[in-house]
Amino acid sequence: MVNCGKKRKKVPSSVPPRKQRMVCLMSEEEVQIVDRYLEKYQITNKARWLRETILSFIHQKMEEDYPTLFKEHDMRR
Repeated sequence: MVNCGKKRKKVPSSVPPRKQRMVCLMSEEEVQIVDRYLEKYQITNKARWLRETILSFIHQKMEEDYPTLFKEHDMRR
């Protein structure tokens, strides 16, 4: 397809820009494990994968730890 001199308009993102940086250090072995996983599942965006993986883990834990009216033992009676 040939560009006919038309310029594409950039669509504004609905996601606010990310301005906060988080850094973690990993050993060579840990990096190799992550890289093998990403290659196996053909994941090309490592930053997005890390963000989604960490946030989904946190969300799942928060759901599990959500306060309830009764303790689990009382509900199983």
